[in-house]
Amino acid sequence: MMKTTVHIISHSHWDREWYQSFESHRMKLIELVDNILDKAENDPEFGGFFLDGQVIAIDDYLEIRPEKRAQVEKCIREGKVQTGPWYILQDEFLTSGEACVRNLQVGMQEAEQYGAVGNVGYFPDAFGNAGQMPQVLKQAGMDAVVFGRGVKPIGPNNEVTGGQYESTYSEMMWASPDGTKLPGILFANWYNNGVEIPVDEAEAKVYWDKKLADARKFAATHQLLMMNGCDHQPLQKNITEAIRVARKLYPDVEFIHSDFKKYVEAMEKEISENFSTVKGELTSQETDGRWTLANTASSWIGLKQDNRAGETALERKAEPAAAMADVMGKAYPEDQMIYSWKKLMQNHPHDSICGCSVDEVNEEMKTRFAKSRQVADAIYDESVEYLTNKVNTAALPGDGEKIPFVVWNTSGETKSQVVEKELHLFRDYNLFVWDGYEAAEKVELPAMVLRDADGNVVPAKIADAGVAFGYDLPDDRFRQPYMAKKVLVTFEAEVPALGYRTYYLETAEQAQDVDMVSADENVLENDAVKVVVNADGSYNLLDKKTGRMYENLGFYEDTGDMGNEYIYIQDSGKQVVSTKGVKAEISCVERNAFRTVVEICHKMMVPSGMGEELLRQREMCIDPYTRVANRSSELVEMDVKTVLTLEKSAKGLRVATTICNQAKDHRVRVILPTGLDTSMHMADSAFEVVRRNNRHNDTWTNPCGCERQQCFVAMEDAKGGLLVANRGLYEYEILEDQGNAVAVTLLRCVAEMGDWGYFPTPKAQQIGTFCLEFEVVPFAAGETGDAFREGYAFQEDLTVEQAGLERAFLRKPGQVKPELVEGELPLEMSFLAFEGDGIHMTAFKKGQKKDDLFVRFVNNMEHEEVLSFKKEDWMKEVYRSNVIEEKGDLMIPDKDGVYHVALREFEIATFGIVK
Repeated sequence: MMKTTVHIISHSHWDREWYQSFESHRMKLIELVDNILDKAENDPEFGGFFLDGQVIAIDDYLEIRPEKRAQVEKCIREGKVQTGPWYILQDEFLTSGEACVRNLQVGMQEAEQYGAVGNVGYFPDAFGNAGQMPQVLKQAGMDAVVFGRGVKPIGPNNEVTGGQYESTYSEMMWASPDGTKLPGILFANWYNNGVEIPVDEAEAKVYWDKKLADARKFAATHQLLMMNGCDHQPLQKNITEAIRVARKLYPDVEFIHSDFKKYVEAMEKEISENFSTVKGELTSQETDGRWTLANTASSWIGLKQDNRAGETALERKAEPAAAMADVMGKAYPEDQMIYSWKKLMQNHPHDSICGCSVDEVNEEMKTRFAKSRQVADAIYDESVEYLTNKVNTAALPGDGEKIPFVVWNTSGETKSQVVEKELHLFRDYNLFVWDGYEAAEKVELPAMVLRDADGNVVPAKIADAGVAFGYDLPDDRFRQPYMAKKVLVTFEAEVPALGYRTYYLETAEQAQDVDMVSADENVLENDAVKVVVNADGSYNLLDKKTGRMYENLGFYEDTGDMGNEYIYIQDSGKQVVSTKGVKAEISCVERNAFRTVVEICHKMMVPSGMGEELLRQREMCIDPYTRVANRSSELVEMDVKTVLTLEKSAKGLRVATTICNQAKDHRVRVILPTGLDTSMHMADSAFEVVRRNNRHNDTWTNPCGCERQQCFVAMEDAKGGLLVANRGLYEYEILEDQGNAVAVTLLRCVAEMGDWGYFPTPKAQQIGTFCLEFEVVPFAAGETGDAFREGYAFQEDLTVEQAGLERAFLRKPGQVKPELVEGELPLEMSFLAFEGDGIHMTAFKKGQKKDDLFVRFVNNMEHEEVLSFKKEDWMKEVYRSNVIEEKGDLMIPDKDGVYHVALREFEIATFGIVK
């Protein structure tokens, strides 16, 4: 009979910030690591310490103790300290797939520099686990994945109900939706099951009798895992003595001060067919649904919007723009890019991005988001400016005076969108401040028309935008201030994926006029859809392709919330305030050849907060699920302004909702009844469009049925469907009793952090003004992949860069106008275009510490799809790679120079490109 081995892994689950600020927690981290280093140096029996799988803890320590670096590296090389593979322990549902990959890349690189990289994907306390993690981690070379939530352990002596998300044992196989499997270890007795081991023999006997029985209840092998630590747990300084006592008491059991490498190697030798296999995302589907904490998706909604904007700025703008500029000879700003990613990722731990921390933490996150965006935006601006100045604007047709500019699309989807840009008619570097302003202001705007690169007139609004001060910052001389005469141009542009298109303003005898008048101020219509706004501000949307009408979309619902940052709990009286059936103010504010804009205003009278009885229950730390309280009888006004925009070529309706919130303890949602006949829906997640049931399992007792999304949620039946895209609105719920309505949370306001005590968070009440953006897109049967592309395309806007003003200050004094230049780039170009139904491009970037470029795709369909892309002139060769950018097999294009790759369902495919 095989001997039982108890693997004791000393650790501390290190929430970098949570119930205290980052710096307050760091003071305890310094003490912890000091003690670990002292123990490692002076106790030869000390087996080592697992520093929570995130290398940032080492960074944070060495920033205060830089003189300890050599000692830290020695301990890591010798296995006395284990770190990585992550840079930080992120939430898996509120951070993008690409953010997860950068997290691995940065973490593995830094851990290797320190001495060694951890071998397990570690998710001790993530609020559910994203379905593609086994595929990502296996591509990164991990041996196993360790997690704490999402699967229901039942034990070998209990009845197996046949559930897909329950496991007999704490060990199992976890499969991604593409079929990739990785050994999974569940903390069935949590990650503190071996905390504070006694050294007194009598106490140790009681302790180990229980701990061994608890571990054996779920263990599938003879290898028992004991996690000697917990949240911010100090080092158990007498751990080696405690292990000696255990060995004495249980001579038939082998106790070792272990690490995950030893444990996984031993456990894998005993993997058997008895192991369960769970597949896809692990979100407590077969539990009561209370502990994967989906409502963190709506806490501190402004931070969620900042995160989406930050991820977009990096992975959809700065990285692809810098990669395109790299193709054209500009040095890729790798160090700046990593710095920006690090600042963003420092907000990605599960207690940070989830908005379930004290106010000091959430306020500091705003600064990190801003720092990351400032760097990402600078990289993007410099890259597109560099590229724009290489466009051959001298090839533009026509004889009139021209103002050329380039519209950029750095996404993977061809995109049509209305853009607005202030262009400089001229600059004057001699006129400064007051004199310059007055002189430039007197210049009248000439009549102009907008043309595309072929000389065709493009419908546009062209308006005088006045005069403004500006400056250049040359790389070889002092700053150059100027006054600029500006013109505002507004039009609909169509731009290829990962590319650009050139337009120009040209002087003409008569200016363009695109404004139109219509008596139907509540109607928005183009070739794809017709939208009629109802008297209560909801709207009916007709899909012209299918003939299906979606009625009463977009009404608002306000309910009380007596929960906390983790959990939404509706007030006991279930009071609902709705705009449904309440007359709204409706006006058409713009109608022209390229878009219609309608504004809807509601004045909702909502309770000012919860009743006073709730405060006492909070102070007593009463379980939110058992609280009893009602909303206040005092009412306050909540102004809600909705702006509907339908552009000429759009397939969906854009919606911007502005909420002026003065109320507390409540939640605001927009309700979109679909009327679709289906029991399933789809939601964008990390590297996956996951299919979910509209209703949860019968075991679900959580009164809230909310789920998490990334870019969109969609639903379809045999005739077609509806997709609702968003920007930073991560929480939704399907309401079957309201016509399979999609309910998207716009704002949630609470007064406390929650979890293990009473931590007031007055700023979590979110008093202020918030603008929330989403898009409603109907689609026909068989066009799901196209709908997904629309959802991804909504995440970023086209941008405009004016051409012909490079180093304008070197030209003659006086009015300096844009020039036409003979550049090496054509007037329109796509650096990389691809085809494949349901295939989404997630990254186009330079490799980390590599010269090659890398492009990544994911197949979001439930069946194999073929990815095709052309070998562009700038590509020397293409090879298969993985998420950590290792070089694989060389790819061979067909006779037409096109690569064709069959991607299995939900496969993540990365390709390296040699320039």
